[in-house]
Amino acid sequence: MSMFCFQCQETAKGTGCQVRGVCGKSEEVAKLQDLLIYSVKGLAEVVVKGKFDVKTLNQANHETLKSLFMTITNANFDEDAIESQITAVLAIRDGLKKEAGLSGLSDAGNFSVGDRVSMVEKAAAVGVLATENEDVRSLREMITYGLKGMAAYTHHALNLGKENFEIYSFIYEALVALRDNSLGADELVALTMRTGEFGVAAMALLDGANTSKYGNPEITSVNIGVRNKPAILISGHDLTDLEQLLEQTKGSSVDVYTHSEMLPAHYYPFFKKYENFVGNYGNAWWKQLEEFATFNGPILFTTNCIVPPRSQEIQGRIFTSGAAGYPGCVHIVADENGKKDFSAVIAMAKKSKAPTEIESGSIVGGFAHEQVFALADKVVDAVKSGAIKKFFVMAGCDGRMKSREYYTEFAEKLPKDTVILTAGCAKYRYNKLSLGDIGGIPRVLDAGQCNDSYSLALIALKLKEVFALSDVNELPIAYNIAWYEQKAVIVLLALLFLGVKNIHLGPTLPGFLSANVAKVLVEKFGIAGIGTVDDDMKIFLG
Repeated sequence: MSMFCFQCQETAKGTGCQVRGVCGKSEEVAKLQDLLIYSVKGLAEVVVKGKFDVKTLNQANHETLKSLFMTITNANFDEDAIESQITAVLAIRDGLKKEAGLSGLSDAGNFSVGDRVSMVEKAAAVGVLATENEDVRSLREMITYGLKGMAAYTHHALNLGKENFEIYSFIYEALVALRDNSLGADELVALTMRTGEFGVAAMALLDGANTSKYGNPEITSVNIGVRNKPAILISGHDLTDLEQLLEQTKGSSVDVYTHSEMLPAHYYPFFKKYENFVGNYGNAWWKQLEEFATFNGPILFTTNCIVPPRSQEIQGRIFTSGAAGYPGCVHIVADENGKKDFSAVIAMAKKSKAPTEIESGSIVGGFAHEQVFALADKVVDAVKSGAIKKFFVMAGCDGRMKSREYYTEFAEKLPKDTVILTAGCAKYRYNKLSLGDIGGIPRVLDAGQCNDSYSLALIALKLKEVFALSDVNELPIAYNIAWYEQKAVIVLLALLFLGVKNIHLGPTLPGFLSANVAKVLVEKFGIAGIGTVDDDMKIFLG
């Protein structure tokens, strides 16, 4: 095989991409990403063995987050950018190694980069399959993917000036442990749970960063039609990029629309002051191949979820920022103060046609924890009266597989006395359905982005408190979650750490789970896959 990657739900045959990634990444990109992860493990070894205080390691901390984030599925396809990041990480590693006077380090703490060919050859020896034991490999990769998701959320918080140094310490500790051959399955299972614990901390950090800057999300109706003005489409997850773009376009002739996971930005009070922030265009990330063609204007990717464009015309309208990257697309870099110049994006928009309307109407969201807490009495009364019989957490990711139509059918067939709690782009499978409400409570409560699954956990814990229950699993809440990439992995591990059991995960179980590791998850946590909608209804409602 020329490469091996099985970190996403769509991995080839459910076992691993071996020639080219289903996501579109090449063999060379895949191997350079493996080498970048290996490089960060070497940096972590130096930090841990050198007993550095992470509070003094701003550059190392931040580049570690960026490196992990860059390797998330659909984030960065740019070989030059990944190679440059490897070089930057090794320079930091070597500087710290010299400062601490360290010797006797592993290969990860000592190897040097050469030309592109030698780097790719090196990557082949240190990638996923370098761990021969299937169960150890499975646990190591699950932890690695959890760290990638954790890094993404921590990176967003960092962009808002918020940090938790305990998270950095854990990331370094975990990266070192992933190369410790003395650790067996039991120790790695324990590390997996600790990864979930710090996943909760990362989501709490980001929630605090977002709400302290932008306010608590509130119930909001978002327009999904268009105006007759040239516009910019902003995709991804990073709210600081959106803020800067809106500041630079306010008072101009250019409108700004959100796409996919950026939709929940409309729920924050802060952004409602911008008159040119006019709505959401399109659906989940994977439909961008068609929707970008009809949008007509430039697209700004702030994070992952890039699909390789089919035409040079669309590629020429794509700009990237942060951890995102695509060869041939303009990448916008922040200055030393975190400011980004979006003038090239704005100039292109002014010369573009207005978006072509692909749908009309509106969708309602903004049901993060504080908003739901404000409705708590109404929700509790509805549960006590029997008007609401059950809640279904249907958070997570969307994807291209036809089997994901299951989630639309599931939402449609749910009894009218049930409520869906959602976050992430999985909601696009049902957030435009006419599912009605229960006594004024919408039957789809959208908390926001994938990281806002934290809100759903807080809501569950609040209901546990209100109903004076001893176990969150005693609540009338079922979990039917769709997953796609590594941020969904950290959300899953966070839920497991919080004690949530009997989660159904689909449309397929992760390819990185060995049979034995899958058995542990089933026996210890009640993890299950999905079947047919009708059969699963009987399980959930029986």
